[in-house]
Amino acid sequence: MTHHIILWKLKDELTESQKASVKKDIREGLEGLVGKIPGLLSIKVNAGGLPSSNVDLMLDSTFESPEALKGYSVHPEHVAVADGRVRPYTSGRYCLDYED
Repeated sequence: MTHHIILWKLKDELTESQKASVKKDIREGLEGLVGKIPGLLSIKVNAGGLPSSNVDLMLDSTFESPEALKGYSVHPEHVAVADGRVRPYTSGRYCLDYED
């Protein structure tokens, strides 16, 4: 299996209310991709970090293979969520992909 972990920092200029709304939209958008993208086995967004955290959101997703992860990255449904709900509101992105 291939794992795809992303950590995001939301833009500082967002209010707490805006951040809460953005987190909800990102979670719904990304978790809604299950069953729509070939090879995507699971996806979970965690937006409830403790105050000691220095990022705002974590994506934890699992794919059948590295090829399935590549397909996900360009799949129109994923691109729509990334371009519409994630990229406009984030200032930092950190990624770790690995296999087990």
